[in-house]
Amino acid sequence: MDNRIGEMEVFVQAIERGSFAAAAKALRLTPSAASRTVARIEARLGTRLVERTTRALKLTAEGETYLARARQILADVDDVERSLTAAGAAPRGKLRVSCTVIYGLRYVVPALPAFLAQHPHVVVDLTLSDDVVDLIETRVDVAIRVGRLRDSNLHARQLGRSSVVTVAAPTYLARAGTPRVPADLAHHDCLHFNFRRAYDGWRFRSGRRIVTQAVSGSFLGNSGEALRQMALAGAGIAQLARFDVEDDIRAGRLVSLLEAHDAGEVREIHALYVGHASPSLRVRAFVDFLIEHATIDCTTPVAAKAARAKRR
Repeated sequence: MDNRIGEMEVFVQAIERGSFAAAAKALRLTPSAASRTVARIEARLGTRLVERTTRALKLTAEGETYLARARQILADVDDVERSLTAAGAAPRGKLRVSCTVIYGLRYVVPALPAFLAQHPHVVVDLTLSDDVVDLIETRVDVAIRVGRLRDSNLHARQLGRSSVVTVAAPTYLARAGTPRVPADLAHHDCLHFNFRRAYDGWRFRSGRRIVTQAVSGSFLGNSGEALRQMALAGAGIAQLARFDVEDDIRAGRLVSLLEAHDAGEVREIHALYVGHASPSLRVRAFVDFLIEHATIDCTTPVAAKAARAKRR
């Protein structure tokens, strides 16, 4: 059986060190052996991974993909071996985390000092963004996402739930009026996400039916925090996860609208990672910590009832 893990190590070392000669020196091979190893990978895959020049190795698009996946596989192998050979091994290494902005600021960042105190050999590299990232391509270890999960080979653990609420600032309502039924939104400036969603418009209950109300406005954004800030400034009406704006509603900075037409929509919050049931030690420690210290249940009675009915 061929040694594909060893081949991946040669490929990764060659790219990271910039040459076959440097990789060969680090791995105690000859430069020609390192070059033949990469050529063997390319022959097996039927595609070129590296453009060879006299000065450098330049990755092709396929090479970029192979490099990202090879790094992940080598990191997983390293973690598995460490966990099996060292009794009571401690999590260590860099942990790359991608998290939605508001959940990250309100729940993850405040909990991080305690996590780092418990795991002093782990370095957390946190990116806050509402964009959906490819964990393998971006080398992210854990992604925290709000909303419907896409079908994938990622393992997911639930961190919480939040109902959805339609809100506006008192200053906007004083200027533009308060919508009484969902159809009134057609005449309002609605703040909307700019990424593709499972359905267009906002969902409401009309009698026994769930209807989708088309909305439009002068601002679209890819961040719930951006929409929240625009709503606070009186720029229009927004529909957001309740945990995003619950403090603002309590303080009177935002007003909850159309509550009688609440569709009972619930957005779940998950921690996602590659590897199914046996993640690396640092990933397992981090996700377990989040479940203990950063879980939320921010649902209205209507939303909670709808969620229970959906699970039956």
